[in-house]
Amino acid sequence: MSTWDVAKKWHQMCAEGKNLECVNELYAENVTSREMPGMPGEVTEGRQNVWNKNKEWLDNVEEFHGGEIGEPVVAGNHFTSKMTFDVTFKDRGRQQMEEVGVWEVNDDKIVNEQFFYSME
Repeated sequence: MSTWDVAKKWHQMCAEGKNLECVNELYAENVTSREMPGMPGEVTEGRQNVWNKNKEWLDNVEEFHGGEIGEPVVAGNHFTSKMTFDVTFKDRGRQQMEEVGVWEVNDDKIVNEQFFYSME
């Protein structure tokens, strides 16, 4: 698969709420996931650990009120997408979130992901 193919599949799966299936199918065994500096889980390594991080986030959601996964933009072996979420969490209430993610693809798999968002 090309980077574009991986990006489109990622977008489709996330838009359908298949986030955990996406990690299983599209992420490399040795993937690295990075959050903003100083955030819990700032660096997560390994597909199973990234899957666990996603599962923990999803399990903490009480209600999704809305959101959007932007169409991916591809440059070389990277793609990016803007994501917005309006979510009520079990442990911290309702939040409107906006972030940009950047993914790196090698050998048809996502090997790195990094998220950028406001720390307010």
